[in-house]
Amino acid sequence: MSKIIEALNCKCPNCKNGKIFKNGGNVLLVKIPTMNERCPECNYKFERETGFFFGAMFVSYALAAAQMIASLVVFWYFIDLSPLLVFAIIAITAFLTSTTNFKLSRSIWIYLFY
Repeated sequence: MSKIIEALNCKCPNCKNGKIFKNGGNVLLVKIPTMNERCPECNYKFERETGFFFGAMFVSYALAAAQMIASLVVFWYFIDLSPLLVFAIIAITAFLTSTTNFKLSRSIWIYLFY
């Protein structure tokens, strides 16, 4: 359970103290989170090889799909909003969670291959 919490907090899988990302990014300013090349605490290299984070796109896709499906179920079936409004809510949700999904998907991907 501690590994899941560390992955969600984007901590280094080697020392559990260093941060994977330099900054968190900002979706409203269209700034992607910047990742450290190495852990500032233990010097662990996060990108194991060129193109290592290509697979993190699939994790990001799964996270986004789960969020969109959850939004659909809550706002359409339980709250009974119109389909157009539900679509708008899902689009806004996907946009606002994009930087979080980016960080989480890379962190999960690193932990999968540690």
